Amino acid sequence: MNALAKIVSDPSVEAEKLPRVPHNLEAEQALIGAILVDNRAFERVSEIIAPLDFFDALHGLIFETISKIITDGRTATPISLAPFFENAEPISDGRTVVQYLGTLARNATTVSGARDYALTVRELADRRSLIIIGEDLAASAYRPESDNTPAGLVEDAEGKLFGVAEREATKGAATVSFAEASKKSLDRILAAYKRGGAIQGLSTGFVDLDKKLGGLQRSDLIILAGRPSMGKTALATNIAWNVARGKWVDDDGVERISPVGFFSLEMSDQQLAARLLSSETEISGESLNRGLLRPDQVEAVIRKQAEISSTPLHIDDRGGITIAQLVSRARRMKRRHGIELLVIDYLQLLSGSKKERVQELTQITNGLKALAKELNIPVIALSQLSRASEKREDKRPQLSDLRESGSIEQDADIVVFVYREEYYIEREKPADTDLTATSEWIAKMAAAKGKAEAVIGKHRHGPVGIVPMSFNGDLTKFSDLADEARLPERFA
Repeated sequence: MNALAKIVSDPSVEAEKLPRVPHNLEAEQALIGAILVDNRAFERVSEIIAPLDFFDALHGLIFETISKIITDGRTATPISLAPFFENAEPISDGRTVVQYLGTLARNATTVSGARDYALTVRELADRRSLIIIGEDLAASAYRPESDNTPAGLVEDAEGKLFGVAEREATKGAATVSFAEASKKSLDRILAAYKRGGAIQGLSTGFVDLDKKLGGLQRSDLIILAGRPSMGKTALATNIAWNVARGKWVDDDGVERISPVGFFSLEMSDQQLAARLLSSETEISGESLNRGLLRPDQVEAVIRKQAEISSTPLHIDDRGGITIAQLVSRARRMKRRHGIELLVIDYLQLLSGSKKERVQELTQITNGLKALAKELNIPVIALSQLSRASEKREDKRPQLSDLRESGSIEQDADIVVFVYREEYYIEREKPADTDLTATSEWIAKMAAAKGKAEAVIGKHRHGPVGIVPMSFNGDLTKFSDLADEARLPERFA
């Protein structure tokens, strides 16, 4: 039992053996009294404080009862609360709880101070939370037989500490006036006007994709989906690399870099780095992995590695993690490295606390969208697709192909499918003895060779449609499609 628990269970030990736990009973009493005198005070504090924030358990129960009564559209007074506490144990000085409620209302000095009382109570509750976190961490660290590693203990503590910090950040007003909202909107419009139509978000590094998406927008959850071997990891890696290597000028004319966080849950950090080296040196991944290099190529790889080694791309390749662990680590990346983009490859490899898989996927996508808003950065999450598209004659993916949960489509601001017709044509090769079919197959392969599509199936801020792209399988590299080879645009 920690020190705080001892005091709560037996207040008599507080003065004798333990330091004074942060609390202010007078503020708690004044807050409840103010609400009982004028229920409008509840509106000022309901989003600041919760029943568990009260040090005195009875005060917390009274506040919870007041909340229920007011939410039901009734007036909370000592009289309306009385039936809830008729059978309650008397308080320490012998008064009944009903008598105590009347005393709190009579002694209320000012209703206008209710918000200040609530902030005081909440701040002290947060201080008690910090004490508990510290004591729990110390107690766990004292137990070497515990299954939790030191790194796990730090991660758990970080998550709890961030929860306290998040509460502190929500002390301000929860609502925004239209005047304030419209002023912010006007500022964005004028900034866009000054850019002369240039994209507002982070550039993906692909001109046509940027035109369609307007860049990657802050707080957006972007789902990048495709069947296996379509190249979704390659496209995500290319985008992450382009963002990390690029520079942008903010509205104040200051040139900035954009660090990127990359959760590679399937590939190791070395495999990811090898892909990028292949793309940058234009040496095939197979040649790099097998060491089939000429001396000049070895020198080129060494030079390129030194040149790009300082690129602010931060990779976490630990697999088998939960959405809670990912959120904790992403917060750490934001705090330490100031990441401006987060990429997760891929969301089906994450787990949640729900037993049923559809509910678990819903928890994961909800968590990723909340993370994008919290960190105020775009989050790209890769997703597998069901086999449904392969059963259709037109195998181009659709929103209904998103695997396992409709929450993926619901929570996403943008859904982009990666599609390469070449992959399917290649697997339809006829027998060599059928010359007519083989000739037709060769023509189809030539037309589709090296071409890909980014199919925008959902776009909360703009149009959907198809963006033609080029794909080099040897280098796992996407690029803009040359003008002379453009495919006709088709809208979904």
